[in-house]
This record gives sequence, C-alpha cells and structure tokens, in this order.
Amino acid sequence: MQRAALCVLGVFLLAGGVVAQTSEEYAEAMAQFRAEREERLRAPDSWLTLAGLFWLSAGENRFGSDPANAIVLSADGVPPWAGTFVYEGATVTLKTAPGALIQLNGKPVKRRKLRDDGGEDADVLTVGRLRLHVIERGDRHAVRVKDPESTRLENFPGLNYFPLDPAYRLDAVFKPYDKPREVSVSTVIGTTLTLLTPGSVEFTLNGEAFSLQPLVEDADDTSLWLIFQDRTSGKQTYGFRYLYADLKDGRVDLDFNRAYNPPCAFTPYATCPLPQRENRLDVRIESGERIYVGY
Repeated sequence: MQRAALCVLGVFLLAGGVVAQTSEEYAEAMAQFRAEREERLRAPDSWLTLAGLFWLSAGENRFGSDPANAIVLSADGVPPWAGTFVYEGATVTLKTAPGALIQLNGKPVKRRKLRDDGGEDADVLTVGRLRLHVIERGDRHAVRVKDPESTRLENFPGLNYFPLDPAYRLDAVFKPYDKPREVSVSTVIGTTLTLLTPGSVEFTLNGEAFSLQPLVEDADDTSLWLIFQDRTSGKQTYGFRYLYADLKDGRVDLDFNRAYNPPCAFTPYATCPLPQRENRLDVRIESGERIYVGY
C-alpha cells in the first residue's frame, strides 16, 4: 500500500493515556509494524521453515534419513541413522549414532539431556542443514524440525492486509477481575493450556457493544494477548487471529489493524492456542491481516 493512500486517515485521538498520533505518524508506525512482521517471517528460523513435528514415544526414538526411523529427516547431509531420542518421563536425552555428526548449540555432541522450550532457552541441534529442538505441550514432548531452505520460505509471496482504517483502532475499557482467573484454552493439536485472564476488554464497534477476554503470562502484565474469531474468519481471514494490545490507566489501545495470523496459518507443524468461547465475535472485523494463500 502506498504511503499517500495511508495518509488519508485524518487525525484521531484516544483517551485514557493512550498516545495520540496524527494520521501520518500512525501510517508510518503501521508501515514499520507490517515491514517488521514480514521480515520476521522471512528469517531463516521463522514459522515458514518448520519442516516437521514428531511426538515422542516412551523409550527410544531413532531419527535420520532412513524411512525405518521413528523420526524421518529428509534433507541433504542427514545420515540414515543420526541418533536416538530417549524419552523417559519428562526427560529427553540425545544419543548420537556412531560416526554421525550432530551439533548442540553449535558444538559437537555425543550424549546430552536436552532442555525443551518450557524454559528460557531450548537446546538446538543441527543435523545437516536441519535444526531440531524439543517442545513441551501439556504432558507431551515432541521434536520440532526447521529447514532454512524450506520451500514455504522460498515461495513466500508476502502478507495481504485490509486497507488501514482508523475506525478499527478503538479506545476500549479494561474491567479487571478481583484477581486474575485461570482459564482453559484449547489448541489446534487437541491439548489444553491453563492460562491467566486478568479481566475483560469492553469496546463498541458500529454502535454495538462487545467484550473480549485477554490472556497474560503474569498478573502484572500490561500487554494483553487477544485470540479472537469474527465473521470474516475462515473466509476473508484465517479461522482466527491474534492481537496484542497495551493497557494503561484502565484503557486499552485496541487496534484491529494490528491483528495478525497465528503460526498455524503458515504451517501444519504449529501448536496454536484457539480462541476462547467468549472471543467469538458476531461482527465483521475487516482489518489487519487477510487469509494467507501460500499454504
């Protein structure tokens, strides 16, 4: 979208401590937001590079290029048998096959208990050009594979958006609960996450009142994560979308122009949380990212 087209938005202000911007400032901020979003997707370790997701079975899980392995890795430089993941309880231990070259965080490794993504830093294994790490989802563990030469990344056509529209940037009201509540959130892989919601986000669109239930990692978070579905979902947009909104002084800068597709819109190997029942809106949100047609 051309900058000239973005600058016809007019001047608008948001109350409650949200920063006011002119149309030109807002257009520039949104252009940068979208450029950075696309840059992240084009990175050599983005969601577009996911090449596999393998759920581990108790005991030994052999991996390599041989189709007889439990985990089959299809890429140049991967030996028929590269190694074995030993899965015991919540522990995953790597055992490298004799003669195989595997690197752990950039250094050769023979045997090591692996850190999964439930902590601060998951261990990253390199096998040929592929990168592997262990993920934890509920009481299950899996090996996620990334290929920096993925055809999805190579053929990525870019993102598609609705026209930027200030009518979808709303000054919403935050209504806190007495204390944050635990909520169960389903995922696309059938697991359930227990997350926190600190209250509700109330807003008006097209003269109608709506409410969304945000999620946070910590009770003191002021960045609210919203997973929502609307009447464009599955048609003009993906089945659901994500949005982060800032909370300040009881007000929320709810900007649907920043709504974006979840990782599972780009790959079958993601484990995306789904929208809560409370976040299925009976209204069209013609704003933010449109449906992605590259996958």
